[in-house]
Order: sequence, then C-alpha cells, then structure tokens
Amino acid sequence: MCDLVASSYQTHVKSHCHGRLLDLGCGKVPFYSLYREYVSETICVDWSKSLHGNDHLDAECDLTKELPFADRSFDTILLSDVLEHIPTPERLWHEMARLLKPGGKLLLNVPFFYWLHEEPNDFYRYTKHALRCFAEATGFEVILIKEVGGAPEIVVDIISKFISLRLGPIGKWTAGVVQTVCRELVASRLGKRVSEVTAKSFPIGYFMIARRLGDL
Repeated sequence: MCDLVASSYQTHVKSHCHGRLLDLGCGKVPFYSLYREYVSETICVDWSKSLHGNDHLDAECDLTKELPFADRSFDTILLSDVLEHIPTPERLWHEMARLLKPGGKLLLNVPFFYWLHEEPNDFYRYTKHALRCFAEATGFEVILIKEVGGAPEIVVDIISKFISLRLGPIGKWTAGVVQTVCRELVASRLGKRVSEVTAKSFPIGYFMIARRLGDL
C-alpha cells in the first residue's frame, strides 16, 4: 500500500507542488524528499495524539478545528491518509479551501478496502464520488481522481497483515516475502491487467488532485 501511494505522489508532485506547502496530518513526513525541491517552504502539521511521533512538526493542531493560518496563505496542501481519521470532514474541506490561494493545489489519498487502523480514530471510507462531491461543494475543481491498486493488492494486503499479526517474530519477514511476490506478479502483463480491471470496483484506495477555484 505504501509503495502504491508513494508511486502516485512521485508521478504528480513535480507538476502540482509549488510555493508554500502545508502538510496536514504529516506524521513522519514520508513524502518530504519528493516535494522539497519544488516548494519554497514547508509547514508540517499534526495533532498531539499522533501515533507517528511529532519529530517534524512546525505546528501542533487539531484538524477538526480552525487552523492558525491566514486565508489564502498556501499554494499547495498535502493530505495523505488523513481524511478517514477526521470525524467532521466537511469542516476540514472548508478549511483547506480557505487556506489555499486561488489556483492552489490539493493532493490527497485515502484508503478504501483497508483494515481499521489508529482506532478509535478511524471513521470513514470514501468512494471517488464522495471525494468529488466534497471537492466541488467547497470550491475545488477536480483535476484527477484515480484508483490505487485492485483486487490482487487487496488480497495480499489482508494476507500480509494477518501473517504479520499471527506469526510472531517471523510474521513481518513472511509478510514481506508475500508482498514481494505480489509486486512481481502485478508487474507482469497479466497481473497488471487484473489489477487495473478490478481497481474500478475494488480499489485499495484513491489518489486525488484538485485545484482551488477563484480569481487568479
């Protein structure tokens, strides 16, 4: 799952990240190395209860409330694996619209067929239709929504997590082997085709890019 998401960002960061970037729910800032050369400044934000540590924070904020930044003060917002943990998503969408300059870009990803994680703060799974609805209702133009992974990746993700949790010390190693085999399978012509076809109805997640509308 991490490799699939990283690949989506790697493909699109150069074209859509610039200026002041706000990394919301940044965690361990996994995509910093991808976007740092294309932006002029990075502000990393997360909440105090993050399970990923707070080593990289510029501001500790509750994403369910108004954020301490001026209107139209960012050119890019990154929201990776965060939206499903927000109990009031409409509020966060309006807040992101407030913070982005007209023409600014929002890059986000969310899981869909994925296990419960960071409980009890795991609230929603979004379809591409829901993401588009939220975006358009809050003043964004959708540039891209694409499925990330399909049935093969879902099956392997479930098996890997089960193995990792059940087999003790050798679980993570065994799960890694399973994932490596899957990666090779999906890289084949047949495997890639199965993944692409099944992703339309059974995506492991979604990646989205939206542009803030308004006077430029």
